[in-house]
Amino acid sequence: MTVTLETRRTVPEVETRVRRSISERLAPYAYIAPFFLLFAVFGLVPLLFTFYVALFDWNPIGEHVFIGFDNFTRLLGDARFWNAAWNTISIWLLSTVPQLLLALCVAHLLNHARLRLAVFLRMSMLVPYITSVAATAIVFAQMFDRDYGLLNWLLGLFGVEPINFLQSVWGSHLMIAVMVTWRWFGYTTLLYLASLQAIPRSLYEAAAVDGAGSWKQFRHIALPSLRPVIVFTVVTSTIGGLQIFTEPLLVSRAAPLTCGPVRQCQTLTLFLYEQGFGQFQFGYGAAIGVALFVLIVAIATLNYVLSTRIRKERG
Repeated sequence: MTVTLETRRTVPEVETRVRRSISERLAPYAYIAPFFLLFAVFGLVPLLFTFYVALFDWNPIGEHVFIGFDNFTRLLGDARFWNAAWNTISIWLLSTVPQLLLALCVAHLLNHARLRLAVFLRMSMLVPYITSVAATAIVFAQMFDRDYGLLNWLLGLFGVEPINFLQSVWGSHLMIAVMVTWRWFGYTTLLYLASLQAIPRSLYEAAAVDGAGSWKQFRHIALPSLRPVIVFTVVTSTIGGLQIFTEPLLVSRAAPLTCGPVRQCQTLTLFLYEQGFGQFQFGYGAAIGVALFVLIVAIATLNYVLSTRIRKERG
């Protein structure tokens, strides 16, 4: 009888433990499930649908004719696509590289220099980030204006003739790159600053005792600690820079979709919008989106591979 009672008492306890073990194992998946559901609805499904639409001559108010890879064949032979791809890569390079270098220098300065109102200076780094993109475009368009711009006025003091930035390829690229750099370098600076402040001060003190100067401390202590954050900012800047849309759209008020008469600053996203929603060629626009997706994945993968190789060589 005793064995039977103990058995009766033990079975519910075992069942409770099993249920608790199963719930503990499933709980983490339940916590992250909303993210994957939202990603599937707003990310994966639209991405797959874009690949699907790219295989059709898709008229939003007409027929949907399956044409296979004809949109991609047309894309490879379209000079406008290659011009938009070159503009995108050029603006991305002109904005990303200076932005990351400037953010790294400013973060190092804010971390080590003894400045008054240091907290205020750190918080002010977010002002460009929270400023409206439309307001930023209006201000910079006025600054780079040929006749009344501040920059041309300063150049005129040195005898330089006024430059029509928007009507030239490199001028328009430079103007948009400056806008992007100004908007994002403060956000990147705070990321670097947070990582620098996480480095123990004892490492710098030990390096100073060993005779290492500020440059060696920065090179051998700060940079290795910042490498994961640098990789993150490079990848995110690549994704954002290759999808730039608002800045070139707003700076050219006369021809916003082409960003000028000769498409001198039209990016891939602007070209996609022009073909998809301006010409209502949804299939061709989807093919441009697929090409942009492949370009972003290729460059992001290249950045990751290079950073991983550098880490292994130095680690």
